[in-house]
Amino acid sequence: MLTHIATSVGLVGGVAGFLILAVAGLNGSVVGQTVYPAMDLITQYLIVPLALITLALGTLQSLVTPWGLIRHYWVLIKLVLTVLVVVVLWLQLGNIRLLAALPVEALLSAEWATAKFSMVLHSGAGLAVLLGATILSVYKPAGLTRYGWNRRYSLTADQEGGQSS
Repeated sequence: MLTHIATSVGLVGGVAGFLILAVAGLNGSVVGQTVYPAMDLITQYLIVPLALITLALGTLQSLVTPWGLIRHYWVLIKLVLTVLVVVVLWLQLGNIRLLAALPVEALLSAEWATAKFSMVLHSGAGLAVLLGATILSVYKPAGLTRYGWNRRYSLTADQEGGQSS
């Protein structure tokens, strides 16, 4: 459990750092020469590994705890949100690598403005999604899925049937 929390918090921090660099890269100055390679490094060595570890540990943890993977809506929603973050991240890896490899002259041209803004948009949205998943983890709102209800009431009925015999 502690490892899942640590990787999740690390992922939020990594994405927040990426967002700060992405915003700095928008100004079009020489800062872009160092910002985009730094973003590529953060993505490769921090964000991608933490995203995959967070997804794997969260899934494993849900399978071995009473929360279950599909028993409670908040766990299921967290799973969907984390998968969404990983998929969007995977789709953005090429753009991140491309911006990191561009010469400064290209970064200063208007043709790359959309790609640079995309870094801000996707990392900002990713940070919001990850913070939403964190809120779900802390507050654990009530609500069982249909599977959760069926499992709870079939176990209760089995336990009651065993006591009356």
